[in-house]
Amino acid sequence: MNRAIIILSLLSFVFIYQSCQNQEQPDSDKTAEAHVFAEAEKIYESVCAGCHGLEVAAFADRKEWKFGDSKDSIIYVISNGLAEEGMPAFDSTYSADQINQLADYIIDAKENVEKYRNADPIESDTFQSELLTYRIDTVISGLNSPWGMDFLPGGELLVTDKSGELYMVGSDGNKTEISGVPDVLYEGQGGLMDVELHPNFEQNNFLYLSYSIYKEEDGETLGSTAVARGVLDGNKLSSVEVVFEALPYFATKHHYGSRLSFGTDGKLFITAGERGKRDENPQSLERDGGKVHRINDDGTIPSDNPFVEKEGAKASIYSYGHRNPQGLTIHPVTGEVWEHEHGPRGGDEINIIEKGNNYGWRTISYGINYDGSTFTDKTEMEGMTQPIHYWVPSIAPSGMDFVTGDKYPEWKGNLLVGSLKYKYLDRVEIDGHTIVHEEPLIKGLGRVRSVRMGPDGYIYVGLERPGFVVKLVPVEE
Repeated sequence: MNRAIIILSLLSFVFIYQSCQNQEQPDSDKTAEAHVFAEAEKIYESVCAGCHGLEVAAFADRKEWKFGDSKDSIIYVISNGLAEEGMPAFDSTYSADQINQLADYIIDAKENVEKYRNADPIESDTFQSELLTYRIDTVISGLNSPWGMDFLPGGELLVTDKSGELYMVGSDGNKTEISGVPDVLYEGQGGLMDVELHPNFEQNNFLYLSYSIYKEEDGETLGSTAVARGVLDGNKLSSVEVVFEALPYFATKHHYGSRLSFGTDGKLFITAGERGKRDENPQSLERDGGKVHRINDDGTIPSDNPFVEKEGAKASIYSYGHRNPQGLTIHPVTGEVWEHEHGPRGGDEINIIEKGNNYGWRTISYGINYDGSTFTDKTEMEGMTQPIHYWVPSIAPSGMDFVTGDKYPEWKGNLLVGSLKYKYLDRVEIDGHTIVHEEPLIKGLGRVRSVRMGPDGYIYVGLERPGFVVKLVPVEE
């Protein structure tokens, strides 16, 4: 039944593709159209794809346009930006004619979605990688954005939907919504994000959720990153309390970070994005944004945190100088804390988090501003830790885990990183702290938001647009 869902989806895609092929435009019309939109396509891929995805059709095919879908509205947003949403103004980067063409390109994609779909149809649910053959089985569909995943002792999947729902999925694929989840600010990049079970869940039933918390102040909605702990009893969450709250709150709607992972010492690591306040937050020890935090399971502060004794510093801070960390996992052998974070336009990073270290944002970076301008000429500086790997151009990473178990002997020990921009799962071969090879997996199925090793030994991947979770199953030759 699970395979049938995804096979039907893939066959539908092939049917649409073949129908479009049978109704091709005359070559002269296609050539003229390609010429008209050629520059707009390059602009979109260069400055828009990092946030909205490489496929303009997926971006344009939406039910609601928050700021209007008329040409005038689109031109206004491109020209003036949306500061609170994290989008810069492009009126000083591109000419009026270029912005006009970009608006036409987006509108054409909105009105002719299938014309802009990936031209290479996916004809099978079986994939051949460099080292093994695998198929994809659908675990659950009908989601918006499966942001985080974890597994109950009985094997049931817990998956968060960014829109604010937490689901429990059984082996039959049926989902049950968990009640008692905190209200979230579902706006911009905010919503319900990660989920993590306590290491001793079987004894205490503690479950942790990260999310965008909000409050009203002087008629304005302000948000921040928070972590709540609750007791899971069947399909209900009770005794919910906030154990971490990043201060101060901001009106911006982006860069929440929000990944969770328990270290080998039983302490909870939390990533908090800098909320788009790159000049105020990441280098200040008096602010929570742009940090990796470490707390006890009840929200109190470990006595061995690096800045506990520093006057004015937030005691929960473990490392600082981060931008928007959306990947966090513990190395299964060394116990090291591995993190990845979004750069701006270029400069996505993989870091190994060490106690008290400064990772440099925004003083050093391998990226530039979204509009093509520069904000620093430095990529390294004394006292600031270098990433072990960075991507230029950006892949827009989200979700991360190591391959463990015996289901994938050829991949064992590899790091898996989701790409929102290019819609693939990046298989990363490592030698100690060195990245030696990368291979894209399941390319083109959707924006990869989350990845998790299941207790059954399989790799589970959360995909956006449409929102569903799949697992990778090796196929014997």
